[in-house]
Amino acid sequence: MIFPLGGLVLGALLGAYRAKSRGGNIADLAQWATVFALIFGVIGLFAMIIITRMYA
Repeated sequence: MIFPLGGLVLGALLGAYRAKSRGGNIADLAQWATVFALIFGVIGLFAMIIITRMYA
């Protein structure tokens, strides 16, 4: 359960950092944070499914 949530948080932080480093405004930070959070959340979900299936 922690992998998707961790992916969301890590993705949001990474996306906001990347937008800030490229000189983005508040809307850019929000958009990049949202997109990266979704991408990392899905990756975390797949990781959780794979790990669960391997050990169950």
